[in-house]
Order: sequence, then structure tokens, then C-alpha cells
Amino acid sequence: METPHNPVLLTEVMEALAPQPGQTLIDGTFGAGGYSRAFLQAGARVIAFDRDPTAARFAEHLIAGGRFELVHDCFSTMGDHVSGACDGIALDLGVSSMQIDEADRGFSFMRDGPLDMRMARDGVSAADLVNTADQVELARIFWVYGEERQSRRIAAALVRRRAEAPFERTLDLADVIERALGGRRGAKVHPATRAFQALRIAVNAELEELEAGLEAAERLLGEGGRLAVVTFHSLEDRIVKAFFTERAGRLPSGSRHLPPTAKGPTPTFNLLFNGARAAGEAEIAANPRARSAKLRAAVRTAEPVWRAAA
Repeated sequence: METPHNPVLLTEVMEALAPQPGQTLIDGTFGAGGYSRAFLQAGARVIAFDRDPTAARFAEHLIAGGRFELVHDCFSTMGDHVSGACDGIALDLGVSSMQIDEADRGFSFMRDGPLDMRMARDGVSAADLVNTADQVELARIFWVYGEERQSRRIAAALVRRRAEAPFERTLDLADVIERALGGRRGAKVHPATRAFQALRIAVNAELEELEAGLEAAERLLGEGGRLAVVTFHSLEDRIVKAFFTERAGRLPSGSRHLPPTAKGPTPTFNLLFNGARAAGEAEIAANPRARSAKLRAAVRTAEPVWRAAA
């Protein structure tokens, strides 16, 4: 089955990882297999991860070559499934275009569907969270994960409404949020956008998964192995930026009026380039989802893995 969506920043990811014949690469977020397909075409062996069981339908024609394996699990568990050092790891974060486009997954309010949002199709759903979490917790979720300034107002509106009838559908939730915030008033972005992002992140523990995945990648990559991470919003990018900044030894030097900052462990990564790379105009025109994408990448040194402070 051919992929219905183009992977974001594919050219830049391929340049960052530079896959070679015989190497072993991990595609941490398989999706429709765009990155995996490109790695295989470069001659590499690929171990892909995806917690969404529906991703398997895109892997059937890749398995036949004998150099591909799809693991139905979170990428944070890659160390439990891969033995030995690998040569490259790609993480394409967030929800896939396919998941957004499928109304029955409940990720988007563009089409009406069940209020689900679970990538793995199990566990607590967005409906469960909206209908059972207390007002303070809902406000915290919208503020922390959605950076929504009106988090308390939205939480209060949801608690009032669910006392009359539980939330079950995406458009119902989006409508209540929109009315709570006073309507669109010409805004280009729907008022429910940040709240929906927050619920999705909370339901899937995406930020915790990212932090654990970065640490797993540090453990798995051999010397010279490369890590490329594509993010789609500021919360993800901050985590990745902080991880690479720390692991590359680029800690703040502090004020010249204060004692120098204590030297940390020897760097476990060297940055492949400074800052983040973004999609070009041509890619954004062809795939609007690429507009917010950022790529950061680094190469593993021979130094031992950092250990968390006790």
C-alpha cells in the first residue's frame, strides 16, 4: 500500500542521518512509512516503531525485503527491542496527517467524530479526561500543554456543560470552547485549537514520551550515530533544544560578575548544525503541515551516557 502522505522535511532528515548500505536505522515514528522507505532505498536496515496499530497496513510491502521490521510500541521503548548500537534514529513527533484526517480517531474538529485522540487505541480517551478531570486539572492541562491563556475560562465552561450531558463528539467540544471564548471574531485559528492540542498531548503523554525517547536514543546510538528530531510545536522543540544543548556541553556560561558555572559531564552529542532547520517555500506550498516543522540533529560521541542526578 502506497503512502498517502509525504513525510515532512524528508530531504533534510536524509541529509542529517546520511544513511548508508548496511547501517541500522530506527524510524521512531513510522506513520505511513515515508522515512522508512527512504532509509531502505539507501540500503539500510530499518527497525520502525509506532504505537498506532493501524500503521501496520503501510508496512506490509516493506517487510518482504528482509531489511525491515515494524514494532508495535512507543519509541521510548526502543531499547527493549533493539540490541547493539544503531547508526541513526529519526523521530517525527506529534500526530500524523492520517490520524488527523480520520474523523473516527477524534484528533481534529475539522470533521465530527468520537472524542478519542488515543494514538495506541487504548487507555484513557479525551472524552474520559474531559468528563472526569476536575476543573483545576483541566485548566492546568490547557495552560501547560496548550499554552492557552484562557485555560480557566475553558475549564469552567466544560465543567458546567458536562453536568448537563457528557462530551462524546469532537464538534460538540469545539463548539462549547468556541462559545466560552466569545466566538472566532475573524480569527484565522479556531479558538479550540490550543485546547485540542493540549488534550491530545495529555492523553498520549507525548512530552514524557519524547523525553524518554531522547534518553533511549542516547543509549542506543553508537559512536558517530546520528539523531534527527522533527517537532511541530514549541513545547516539543523546547525539550529537544534543551536536550541537545545540554548533551553537547553548550550550557550557559553565566554572568561575568558571578563564579563560572560548574563543568558538566563530557558531551555525548555534537550538533550537526546550529539552531533548527525549517521547510522551504516549495515544501510548505505542497504540504501546509510542514509550515511549523523544525528539525534539530546531532551526532553521538564516544562518551558514556549521562546519568540523572540522584
